Amino acid sequence: MAEEEEVQDYRVKCLNNLAAAQLKLERYDEALHTSRDVLTLEPNNVKALFRAGKLLSDMGEYKEAMEVLKKALKLEPATKAIHVELSKLVRRQAGGSDTQEWRAKPAEMLGDNIAPFLIPSKKKPSGLSWKFILGALVVALGSLVTSVVLTARN
Repeated sequence: MAEEEEVQDYRVKCLNNLAAAQLKLERYDEALHTSRDVLTLEPNNVKALFRAGKLLSDMGEYKEAMEVLKKALKLEPATKAIHVELSKLVRRQAGGSDTQEWRAKPAEMLGDNIAPFLIPSKKKPSGLSWKFILGALVVALGSLVTSVVLTARN
């Protein structure tokens, strides 16, 4: 049973790291989807709640963003970033100067969404995306194998 929990923990960590990478690569829809995958596995994951809330707010999904960010704030009331994002959201809802139009920035060189743990796109992705995802997966699996080997020795 502890082994299953450990695998679940690594899966959550990998998905959270994937969502962070997708944000850096300006793949906002994929980052939201990956954050929601994390929340399916671990509903009280504050990082995933924060990312999902911020992305939903940026997309203009204010009601859902508010619910998600409030949940994150309830779990970690001292986290300043959550307070800042909630303030931005309130200004956006009021039509304040912080309102921004949702624009997904193109990243054509990366190809289509090929995130692991998700159903792959039917379109053929470019080589750069596969190399990036494969590298991240190799690092994650290497960490998992190392921890299992070290645990087995003890």
